[in-house]
Amino acid sequence: MTSRQVMIVVLLAAVLAWSTVMTVLGQLAAVAALLPSLGLLIQQIVSALSGTNTRTSAAAAGSPAERPAGSEEPSR
Repeated sequence: MTSRQVMIVVLLAAVLAWSTVMTVLGQLAAVAALLPSLGLLIQQIVSALSGTNTRTSAAAAGSPAERPAGSEEPSR
């Protein structure tokens, strides 16, 4: 390895160590703020992999005449 590659590895290890220390020392507020986004991401992935599509199933539930007015956006 060249000295430049060693320096990059050392820098990345320092950044990882600093991030770990800051998280352990109580900076969990940033992690807690990201949890809802992570939950939504997981829900979207599961929905995509399971093949459920709420927009398609809602459209198949009935024609616009059968649904109450203003219940969904108009069909295109």
